[in-house]
Amino acid sequence: MSIESASAEAPGTEAINTAAASTEAAPVARRIPSERTHHGDTFIDEYAWLGDKDNQETIAYLEAENAYVEAATAGQADLRKEIFGEIKARTQETDLSVPSRKGGWWYYSRTEAGKQYAMQCRREVRPGDAGPPMTPDGAALDGEEVLLDGNELAGDGEFFRLGAFTLSPDGKWLAYSTDFAGDERYTLRIKDLASGAVLTDEIPDTYYGLAWSLDGSALFYVTVDAAWRPYRVWRHIVGTPAADDVVVFEEPDERFGVGVGLTRSERFLHIGVASKLTSEAWLLDAAQPTGEFSVVMPRRQGVEYSVEHQVGADGTDRLLILHNDNAENFELAVAPLADPTASTLLIAHRADTRLLDVDAFADYLAVYYRRDGLTGLRIIRGDGTEHEIAFGEPVYEMHPGSNPEYDSGAFRLGYVSLVTPNSVYDCDMATGELSLLRRQPVLARPDGREYDPADYEQHREWATAGDGTRIPISLVCRKGAPRDGSAPCLLYGYGSYEISIDPGFSISRLSLLDRGFSFAIAHIRGGGEMGRRWYDEGKLLRKATTFTDFIACAEHLVSEGWTTATRLVARGGSAGGLLMGAVANLAPQAFGGIVAQVPFVDALTSILDPSLPLTVTEWEEWGDPLHDPEVYAYIKSYSPYENIGGQAYPPILAMTSLNDTRVLYREPAKWIAKLRAAGHGGPFLLKTEMVAGHGGRSGRYDAWHEEAFVLAWITSTAGAGPA
Repeated sequence: MSIESASAEAPGTEAINTAAASTEAAPVARRIPSERTHHGDTFIDEYAWLGDKDNQETIAYLEAENAYVEAATAGQADLRKEIFGEIKARTQETDLSVPSRKGGWWYYSRTEAGKQYAMQCRREVRPGDAGPPMTPDGAALDGEEVLLDGNELAGDGEFFRLGAFTLSPDGKWLAYSTDFAGDERYTLRIKDLASGAVLTDEIPDTYYGLAWSLDGSALFYVTVDAAWRPYRVWRHIVGTPAADDVVVFEEPDERFGVGVGLTRSERFLHIGVASKLTSEAWLLDAAQPTGEFSVVMPRRQGVEYSVEHQVGADGTDRLLILHNDNAENFELAVAPLADPTASTLLIAHRADTRLLDVDAFADYLAVYYRRDGLTGLRIIRGDGTEHEIAFGEPVYEMHPGSNPEYDSGAFRLGYVSLVTPNSVYDCDMATGELSLLRRQPVLARPDGREYDPADYEQHREWATAGDGTRIPISLVCRKGAPRDGSAPCLLYGYGSYEISIDPGFSISRLSLLDRGFSFAIAHIRGGGEMGRRWYDEGKLLRKATTFTDFIACAEHLVSEGWTTATRLVARGGSAGGLLMGAVANLAPQAFGGIVAQVPFVDALTSILDPSLPLTVTEWEEWGDPLHDPEVYAYIKSYSPYENIGGQAYPPILAMTSLNDTRVLYREPAKWIAKLRAAGHGGPFLLKTEMVAGHGGRSGRYDAWHEEAFVLAWITSTAGAGPA
């Protein structure tokens, strides 16, 4: 074992002390200096050896860390059990989603009490069906056909995830893919829904994204290169060996990834090619699957566009083109299929509105946008008239739902806020009228207390960054929560890739709110909450803005009396884990604890290695430190691992998974080892899932246990009282 007891010989010696697995002392990783030199700068990495997961010493170290976590949090066991019980009691375990109609079938997913995974189902449309069929208790629909049962597929394995689930246009075939390790290497299979038989067709190592030809004879799928970049689209003819499959598209530029799909009209197969700054679309008549894809408009560096197909009022094919060519927040144009360059403007660019997506139907367009940090929906009728759908809460999120039918007059959408559970609506596109189909049930706690949204209140706060920019914060708490600094608070942040962390509802979060917490989301730059400029101001050589924005939000919550620094816990994951590591170095005094999940904390090491998954495609997000000394110096100035100092750090909980291909487990492992050696304060905990990937544990009960673990740690660290 390559670890030592904290009280053993000094780090750096060759002594191996088997007492390192003791649950009474934190593991201390052996120091083995390894040099990394770029642009004349040499960095000594003493924990690089932890990157070899095939080395039993590494596994022993991770297992010792897990044992230490178990011992260090043993006093929270009853609280974990209590919180898990609350999550379970409040969740309707036997439940079904609102069915979506496609052709002669209603499609939906369903769960059963005691089972980890959902079942994918369908039921035939009946003459008396005025709308989606539902059962009041979430039980199976009469006449149900189970297409896939995740519990049967998972068997006794520790991990299971369904990747693709795509039906052929005629509903005859189902293509699906599975992952049993968490490494996102999916095996693709085809099921004959008439007979229930799974065909002998089996394709390993596929990626996300599938599309059927119109007649269901051909299936198009994506594979990745050695760096796990999706770069090839293949055509598989149903009933033939995978060895006979043909590559129909290959992207040689390592900055770009590819995806494949079918337009809602089912008229065209679509290949999307995109880097972080540039995109390109290719189309093929879905009725001619052996034909060749044609480019819509050749890529131009810095120009992003996407296309959607619609048949115009005159019966001719046209394309809806959403693009940012001289339109920072995007604009929507319409063009004839025969000449995409002959476009006319449909929705002009607005500085205050970021156009996100457009869905085309036979007689309508549904445009999804973002304004003032909130999402919205605009419906455009065939005659050109339009209206926007209004929502009444101060903070909320709406998003497109399942809308598989091109000829539909209703637009399915999801709506949620910090106090309103996940809700499914149909919007009548002719009138704009909303019909609530279902709201997520929230059952009583184990003590019988019912959930009442009126018991909670939500707020929009604004922090002021160092450059004077106002940063929005969404916050929820129990009604009448004190504003004297006495309450604990959890502050969540992300701030990368133009991804917006919108205000949503969480059953598990109620366990914090009922213990006196407020919960806040910092809508910091680098995300997309306030438009494309919001993203641009928090990336590349402006990345540090993301971190200082988050610190400004933390200081605002304290100055406004929502909490005090010692009772404020920060939480983030993946790129949000980079945020956690950065603010721990920049302002450790601002937080009473930090949770970093699958954290990107060894950013410079990873971005320097083009053989790693995502690295080259990420250079347009972070910069290219391998070839640009200015970028190298800038990333080194904030990368958490390189900047650990001797200051006092708050308690830190880092969580990772051994099979994560997006943020390798070695990053938090090295980070915690170095914090423990160089920093003060803590404690510093590293919890590793030994059979899981970037999303953590896969079964819903396992996920609830994991969340209960995190919430118990947060509650204990912030010193919160009972619910």
